[in-house]
Formats: sequence, structure tokens, C-alpha cells
Amino acid sequence: MAIASKLRTLRATLAPRLDSLAARLIAAALIWTVVGLVLGGYVLSRAFSSAVEDSFDTTLQIDLDGLIAAAEPDPNGEVVLEDRLLNHQFARAYSGLYWQIMPLEKGGQGVQISHSLLDRTIRFTASGSSGATTWGTADGPEDQKLRVLAQHVEFPIASTARKDDSRSYVFLVAGDLAEVRSEIADFNGTLIWAFTLLGAGLIFAIFLQVRVGLLPLRRVRESLARIRDGKARRLEGRFPAEIAPLAGELNSLIQHSEEVVGRARTHVSNLAHFLKTPLTVLSSEAEAQPGPLADQVKRQVDSMRRQVDHYLARGRAAGALDVLGNRTKVRPALDDLARVLRRIHAERGIDIVLDCKQGLYFRGERQDLEEMAGNLIDNACKWAAKRVFVSAAAEQGARLRLTVEDDGPGLKPEDRERVLERGERLDESVPGSGLGLSIVEDIAKLYGGHLTLGASALGGLKAELGLPSIA
Repeated sequence: MAIASKLRTLRATLAPRLDSLAARLIAAALIWTVVGLVLGGYVLSRAFSSAVEDSFDTTLQIDLDGLIAAAEPDPNGEVVLEDRLLNHQFARAYSGLYWQIMPLEKGGQGVQISHSLLDRTIRFTASGSSGATTWGTADGPEDQKLRVLAQHVEFPIASTARKDDSRSYVFLVAGDLAEVRSEIADFNGTLIWAFTLLGAGLIFAIFLQVRVGLLPLRRVRESLARIRDGKARRLEGRFPAEIAPLAGELNSLIQHSEEVVGRARTHVSNLAHFLKTPLTVLSSEAEAQPGPLADQVKRQVDSMRRQVDHYLARGRAAGALDVLGNRTKVRPALDDLARVLRRIHAERGIDIVLDCKQGLYFRGERQDLEEMAGNLIDNACKWAAKRVFVSAAAEQGARLRLTVEDDGPGLKPEDRERVLERGERLDESVPGSGLGLSIVEDIAKLYGGHLTLGASALGGLKAELGLPSIA
């Protein structure tokens, strides 16, 4: 089971690489390169081996011709050699070059051998012939493997009265194949190293070619990442003719998405104005005619306003998520909110302290950040005695944390849950719809964030908002 699990893990690890376009191109080129080099090396090796063997046979043929030329018949048809005309290697023992003369008829002188054979003779097996020459192989002295060339020669017998009397001999020359095999082995070794280096160079060149060839696709990926992080609005730069249509289509798709979301948000805004005006009229009429019915109308109108604000905020935030490239500087947005809320709560003398470094970005629209942060800060100002502390800092994993604390009465743990889950108003004496925290949590969840409530070191409520950021 453990082995099967490891195999599945290894397969899952390698699968994305095998699906890579670069890996496929490199693998295909690698296979063809290896096959081509192996076949080419084999052909060259066989050609060189054949050339060396032919050259060796030619040398043996020259020595055989010299042996025959050095042979002279005596009156009895016996062979007499002029040693001075022969290759000097025939005189050195076991030199690797040998000759042998064998009579085909019995009688007369026996087998003659070169000094290099000492007391040995050569017995060879014929493997082919060409004209008067026969060739084959034989075992030589000291386990040598010999290449043998032999030729049939007839010498006339001058001492007889018959003119057609002659004696037949086989002239044989043999050479050690060790030198031939050594040359072939040296060539094959050089060939292997040369083709190995050539193959490594070709593979490196193929790798560079694939990497350079796919570089425009990497630029497209990086451009899309910049758009996703809000650092760009379009695919920028020049692309090759094969990639340019893709880049153009992506830019058109992004633009179309922005236009669709823009129209949807316009419709949402129009719907908000359309609904709020009748609700304001109903509220005004109910206040002008007090009574049980008017109180019921006012409660329902207030509930409708809260629900409209709640779902319009969610709809606006959900639409913003479909637009690529949104990013917002956190510090300027918090500065504007703090300045406005200080004026709103100026009569109570609320001190809003802000701690946020420059260069911190929220990956989303400024309007949504202001909606969430504004609700949290405004809620803290409503309940604070004198002080509200706001801080924002970056976290690992491209996240940011926004914290809002106040020195008010705070909330009990069970009340915090009720406020977040149902958006209940716990104190009707404080103005507002009671949906601020619930709206903040809904918008945060749409961005993959979260809202948590706890106790503040200042004595009141602490709201912590986790949101996506740009690293």
C-alpha cells in the first residue's frame, strides 16, 4: 500500500510536467536526436570498419603479390625464394605477418613457412574468393586472429621432357587482425565521445530554442498575472504573429467583461435610486399620520431599506469581482474615511488614530474597501467613548489585516455572533440600520476574506478584517 501511494504521488508530480508544451517539444527533439546520432554513428562505424579491412586486405594482397614475385622454380618444379624481395616483418618471430607455401601434390619438398612462424603452420577456413584469390580467417601464434589471403600458382618442371608437366602450390599470406581491431576500437571511442558532445550540444541548443520560442507565452502569462494583481489593465507589448491574435482576443474579452460589469453596476445603482425614493415617500407619509398603521408601515419600510442596502452592497461587490486588474491603495482610502468620520462625529470629540504604511494594496475596488472599512470605523465611532484605533498591515500569502478598535462598552461573545449572523440591532438608541457588520462580512466573503469580532485592549470591541492583498 505504501509503495502504491508513493507511485501515485510520483505520477501526480510528473503529470503536469509531461503535459507541458515545452516538455513535449524537448522530449520529441531528444528522441529524434538520440535516434539520429545512434544510426549515424552506426553507419560511420561500419563504413570505417569496412574501409580499414579493405585497406588491410590490400596490404596483404601486395605482400602476396610480392611473395609470388619472389618465388622462382628450379628444374624440378620446386620453389626457390629471393628473401631480399620480401617484407622484413616476415623475418621477425610472431610479428603478425606470415607467409606459407603449400604444395598440392605429394612428393617433392614439403610446406615452406616464413621465419616469423618459426615451427608453426597455418590452417585457414576459406570464406570467399575473388578471381584467383581466396580469403578467410585462421588462428595464429599466441592466440592471434589472422586474416588470410591465398592464391593457387603452378610452376613448370624443366627437367622433364614433357612440356605440360608442372607442379601446383598454394601461396598464402596472413596478417594479425589486432591492429585492425585496435584502429576500429579507437575510431569508435572517438566517435562515441564526439557524438556524445554533439548530442549534448544539440540538446542544449534545442532546450534554448524551445525556451526562447515559448518566451512570448511566458510573457502572456506574466501579463495576465499583472492584470490579476491590478498592476495592468491590458496585455501590453508586442507579440509574434502566432501569439498576437491570442493577445488581442484576451484584451477584447477583458474589455467586454468590464463593459458587462459596468452596465450591471449601473442597473444596480438605478434600482437603488428607484427603490429608495418610494420608500422615502412611504416613510414620510407614515410620519405625517401617526397611529398603529403608521408605526407598522415605518417598521416595514425600515426593514425594506435595510434589506435593499444589504443586497445592493452584495451585488455591487460580486460584480466587482468579475473585473480583472482591480487594486486599491489602502492608506489613502483610510485617510479619506477618517477625515470624513471625524467631521461626522466632531460633536462627540472622537479621536480616530490611524496606523497604516504606504504601499499596502487591497486587491479589489476602492468602493468596496470603503464600504467595509467605513462601516467598521463608523460603528466604532458610534460606540466609542473617546478613541478609535485603526490599523492595517500586510500578512503572508498576499493578505492584509484591517483592525478597528474602540474604547466603548464592547459586546458579549453571544451578542457578537447574533450581530454577524442575523444583523440584529442590539440598541435602538444608536442610529443606523444594524446591518453594517453583516454587510462587511458578506463583502469580505465574496473576496475570500473574513470578519472576526473580539475584545479590544482599549476596553471596547475589536473588529479584524482579513482581505486579499498584492504581494
